[in-house]
Amino acid sequence: MPLDQSGARSAKLYRYQIPMDSGVIVRDQRLLQRNGYIIELKDSGKIGYGECAPLPGFSQETLEEVEVQLKEALEHWYQTGLWSDWNQYAPSVAFALSMAQAELSNLLPEQGEYRAAPLCSGDPDELLPVFDAMEETGRQKVAKVKVGLYEPIRDGMLVNLFLESIPDLQLRLDANRSWTLEKALKFAQYVSPEYRARIAFLEEPCKTESLSRDFAQKTGITIAWDEALQQTDFNEIELDSLFGQESLGERFLGEHVGAWVIKPTLIGSLERCNQLIDFAHQHGIQTVISSSIESSLGLNQLARLSAWKTPEQTPGLDTLQLFQTQLEVTWPGCPLPVTLLSDQQLIQQW
Repeated sequence: MPLDQSGARSAKLYRYQIPMDSGVIVRDQRLLQRNGYIIELKDSGKIGYGECAPLPGFSQETLEEVEVQLKEALEHWYQTGLWSDWNQYAPSVAFALSMAQAELSNLLPEQGEYRAAPLCSGDPDELLPVFDAMEETGRQKVAKVKVGLYEPIRDGMLVNLFLESIPDLQLRLDANRSWTLEKALKFAQYVSPEYRARIAFLEEPCKTESLSRDFAQKTGITIAWDEALQQTDFNEIELDSLFGQESLGERFLGEHVGAWVIKPTLIGSLERCNQLIDFAHQHGIQTVISSSIESSLGLNQLARLSAWKTPEQTPGLDTLQLFQTQLEVTWPGCPLPVTLLSDQQLIQQW
């Protein structure tokens, strides 16, 4: 971590705009550029960064709302050296602030888990070099496929092709609640039963949690919760009481639920994310740290969080390919050019 030689407490708030690949579609809208904020904290000779980037179509908070919250929080910290309750902030704000504080406190490890599950979209042969590299380093061959964007028959045939072509491949699938139960079952019809066990999990296949559970029971395909963990009613639940309530325990921890996908920008503070991870592990649920299309700066922090809290899992951080540039911090091996934080708009400093 870089050092601030002055030792005085100070803060800066930057707003960034990074051009995206022209084909990026998020919740039926084209994302031409990624907008967000970077906070920079300096205290006692240390520097901490946090990225606040609400994801269009997923985050409830707007850029205008988070800017107001960030200014208020940074002003309070500058004056007192203290933070208010993380829960009073929007999720993306709480995560940015708590991550910056974690860097100041030397909580995050310096080394990250930079392995990423590659995103598959076409010919399996194109990814063979990636999978060979995984095998050479003793890693499990794992990849991700976005489903639900096309007809379920097409998705089922594609998934079946990958699993048939690469016998030791594990696939993570993400449907973003796009299917009816009928369409989800149609997808499953085109995945051979002998291959279904190599679907590590399918994130939220149906429009409701109940229908997703029905799908899992009918097909035997393991599901994972993603959006469900971000809902207000879940976040208001005391985790210790979750398992004691039969209906809630079945809802989030029941049969065929194999994983919780943790997207900190959409969930909230680092403390909340760690609570979810620890609770899931206590009840035999695997957790995967996943991106909400953060910049390279934020992705590096998520890689460090993954190395710390989920060292046995390959994180879902293969989203840098969607950008045209990196921001300040480079991702190992990434050939994209780097845009400096100092070249971004400085909103305010304290």
